[in-house]
Amino acid sequence: MNENGRLSICDKKLLSASDKKTYMKHHKLKDIIVGAISHDEYYELFKMEEDEDIETMFSMFQTLISGLKVLKKSYTTYDHVGKIMRNLPQQWRPKVTAIEEAKDLKKLSLESVISNLRSHEMVLNADVPLKNSKLVALQSTKTSSKALKAKLVEIEEESSVDGQEEE
Repeated sequence: MNENGRLSICDKKLLSASDKKTYMKHHKLKDIIVGAISHDEYYELFKMEEDEDIETMFSMFQTLISGLKVLKKSYTTYDHVGKIMRNLPQQWRPKVTAIEEAKDLKKLSLESVISNLRSHEMVLNADVPLKNSKLVALQSTKTSSKALKAKLVEIEEESSVDGQEEE
């Protein structure tokens, strides 16, 4: 890391892809604080990445909001809720629609939205191993079972008795 707090080219090669994204996001926030980008511009460009979790996104959003408050620029809770919900990745669209239909967004607190999104994220994360696992098809074999034959005979007898009762 050099004297400006930026990573050198060698350091960047050692970082994983997620570490690079986190570094870049934090670096953008640092630039905002220094004044390279205005908070309003960053607020407008704010978006959750596909591989980002709700906790990380929300902490970045809170940092941004805190910076706006220091500069005496504020948005309403309704604006914050709308901003977060509009800028979630595509896989979150069904949940966003469900929240919009079920609740009055003007009365909804930011904490309740984040809590709801965290719960949904747990469900999405539980589904990920199912998507990544290999499916195995088992081949069936024909076996002769006396219990199965007996059950088939019972079913046939019941259906013939039912057929006689209907007549």
